[in-house]
Amino acid sequence: MPALIQRNRLLLVSGLAVLALGIATPAHAEKGFGGTDGQTTQKANSTGDGTLSATAGGVDYYPPSSSRPDSTGALKPMTSWTPPACWYAPTYSPEELQKVKEPVWAAESTGYEWDAEQRKEFLNEDDHSKDFNKDKTGKGYWWGPYVNKSYPPGWDSCKRDYFWVDTGAAPPPDIENVITPEILAGLAYNEIRVPSTKVTLAPAGPTKVNLPTWAWLDSAQFKPVSVTASVPVLNMYATATAKPISLRIEPGTADAVTYPASGDCPISNGRIGSPYAEGKAKETPPCGVKYLRSSGDGTYPLQATVTWKITWTGSGGAGDDLPDGSFGSTQDVVVQEIQAVNR
Repeated sequence: MPALIQRNRLLLVSGLAVLALGIATPAHAEKGFGGTDGQTTQKANSTGDGTLSATAGGVDYYPPSSSRPDSTGALKPMTSWTPPACWYAPTYSPEELQKVKEPVWAAESTGYEWDAEQRKEFLNEDDHSKDFNKDKTGKGYWWGPYVNKSYPPGWDSCKRDYFWVDTGAAPPPDIENVITPEILAGLAYNEIRVPSTKVTLAPAGPTKVNLPTWAWLDSAQFKPVSVTASVPVLNMYATATAKPISLRIEPGTADAVTYPASGDCPISNGRIGSPYAEGKAKETPPCGVKYLRSSGDGTYPLQATVTWKITWTGSGGAGDDLPDGSFGSTQDVVVQEIQAVNR
């Protein structure tokens, strides 16, 4: 894992393991849900409302959401791709799981027969020192389900109860959705936030009919953006990186032409569009729009959308592309007729 991530990992714990029907109800992934400070948790942490926080296999994000500006937006995938819905990862130490299960059994809230079956799964009739695999404390974890907070399709498909995995061993092969670098890459993608796409228009003042209007974005803002998602206890991580590749201009009216004609302004020399300079009013801009009719007493809703190419790399040398994403915004444009001066 990059040293920068190791130095800056923050304590981000907000997921809850909810008790229902005596089975592993999926916990929710929210801003570093289940995150740790890099140290394995061997004791259940009370949240103050009677539930316990699942910490062992939680996902850490870097940079954390608190450091991402409020003025930025989430990417919208340009295909039917959705972020990972749910996954299985280390959840509890033996003592933690005992504190989750025993209160449910004591209350018989799920019925005696069901509780009895549960006890067979987690208790050792011959040696109670081995209940919940307590004899393996520090040598593995009870794995359980985690759920993406945005509830994409399939979020409720991880219904398997907790299962034990020794440290360094692979989870049972029949279990789908086991945490992988690829799943982490999708979660990192979901956390990427990009700059506002409000474009600068020039010449200054109201836009004039039949005169080209130049459009561009601040090149200092539009640089690659990366987010890393990691599961520290597994030494597993993935970094998703978004790189801007084009800007699309939609004038907000059919009475307009765009430059280029497609409305798609490519990135050139690390810049989206070109800043206007004095004396260029009648030149054709590399990126811009020309309105053919006044907006009257109203405005035209010009929409600017940036397309971002997404790639990822992860632990074990994994890596690939993810679907391109887009983020856009709309700004009102006043268009006026050129006023002739009579002398």
